[in-house]
Amino acid sequence: MYLLEEGGSLFMYTLLILLVVSIGLFIYGILKKEKQQKIKELLSSIGLFALIFGFLGQVLGLIAAFDAIAEATNISPNVLAGGLKVSFLTTGFGALTFLVGRLEIIILTWIPKD
Repeated sequence: MYLLEEGGSLFMYTLLILLVVSIGLFIYGILKKEKQQKIKELLSSIGLFALIFGFLGQVLGLIAAFDAIAEATNISPNVLAGGLKVSFLTTGFGALTFLVGRLEIIILTWIPKD
């Protein structure tokens, strides 16, 4: 829970919701084999959206961090490294959501339709 708060609530919780939706769609796709093509398209769209949304979170976080650095007179390397770490949390979580979605698509493609 700490990383979800540290990475920015708006971005991290939105990405968490997208991950849960992705997993739910995957389970639905296993149960409803006749709708697998539509579900694969949805999973693809959700994964790509999550990836780009994570990058947007990083860009906005870096802009805010650089604004704070510009106003500060003396910045330590520890503070800078901590800020960069926080900015990469949304990107990493977005990439994780994207990869889970891609793996789900691969599995749904691999499962025979009977």
